[in-house]
Amino acid sequence: MKIILKQDVKSLGYKDDIVSVKNGYANNFLIPRGMAMIATPSNVKMIEENIRQATFKQEKIKKDAEATAAKMNGLTIQIGAKAGANEKIFGSITSLQISQALASKGFEVDRRKIVIDQDIKTLGSFTATINLHREISVPVALEVVAE
Repeated sequence: MKIILKQDVKSLGYKDDIVSVKNGYANNFLIPRGMAMIATPSNVKMIEENIRQATFKQEKIKKDAEATAAKMNGLTIQIGAKAGANEKIFGSITSLQISQALASKGFEVDRRKIVIDQDIKTLGSFTATINLHREISVPVALEVVAE
């Protein structure tokens, strides 16, 4: 029986793949659990259209990410922090603070997309990586200064 997978199934295939399985496996396991549907000609056309629209949408998202990356290239952000003796700050600089500093510069970036290589607990210069898309990431220079 030919089926279309609605989600990734381990050792069988990925979402939107058309695979051939035994009738019992499809009728008793995959279809009742919503993991697959029968590959009728109308369902195949529907899935092909969904894939086409999804690729168009992904290309648009990637172009937007590339445009944002071009604007962010070479960007330096200053973050103020309270510091004690020997240039050690109280607490550490987090991705939330970096996200807020980017927002003040006009870039709306989710804090979960910001990767900090090491803990920032002293004053000085550091680098953070911003993942705008799964293929596009931009390094941003951080300057931690005392308030």
